[in-house]
Amino acid sequence: MRQTLVMGNWKLNGSKAMVSELITALKAPAAESDKVAVAVCPPVLFLGQAEAELADSQIALGAQDADVNTSGAFTGENSPAMYKEFGVKYVLVGHSERRTLHGESDAVVAAKFAAVLEQNLVPVLCIGETLEQFEAGETQSVVEAQLQAVIDQCGIEALGRAVIAYEPVWAIGTGKTATPEIAQGVHSAIRGFLAKQNANVAAGVQILYGGSVKGDSAAGLFAMADIDGALVGGAALKADEFAAIIRAGA
Repeated sequence: MRQTLVMGNWKLNGSKAMVSELITALKAPAAESDKVAVAVCPPVLFLGQAEAELADSQIALGAQDADVNTSGAFTGENSPAMYKEFGVKYVLVGHSERRTLHGESDAVVAAKFAAVLEQNLVPVLCIGETLEQFEAGETQSVVEAQLQAVIDQCGIEALGRAVIAYEPVWAIGTGKTATPEIAQGVHSAIRGFLAKQNANVAAGVQILYGGSVKGDSAAGLFAMADIDGALVGGAALKADEFAAIIRAGA
């Protein structure tokens, strides 16, 4: 049985006060049910504060991106090895905003995935299609190519130590959400693609949905057989809304 995972990606948002207030408000809902695991990914500047604030909670800590290097002359970057110093468990790789705004290719994402795994952290591999690709019926070929790039570099077994987040780019920050049936169809196709290479990995890997999930849409999504939780953006910054998403998975 795959545990539901609800992960908040705070993106470029936050302050010292907000980190404290939001984490304090989320501790109780995160502890209500062992059926749901909860994680938050604050901006890197707040990882130290978040680590301290989360010390007496059941909420895991995540990071939003990682460099492929452990150390060196790479100004502005943050390595997976450094994240370990702050108690980070999860690291997002290949988020659609990194792919589109920073030009990260499938090969770059695969290299970051490998670097995160090398430090025994859990990569959260973000995959998904643009509106143009969705309308052209290319969803499956796009997500399969994104997955295959990681498989080619790290092997199919590596995905057994990771989380996958399907995020249709056309549903991020737009207020649009794929229906549960549309999302389930893609999640099922992802699991089927993996099963052709390793049935055990396919059966065990958590596949999150990440497209403008809200408190009132989460229950319908989580009821689907192959949707194992959510990667939440804007709603993760609102304690009541994020708590509703957590409770929807209980």
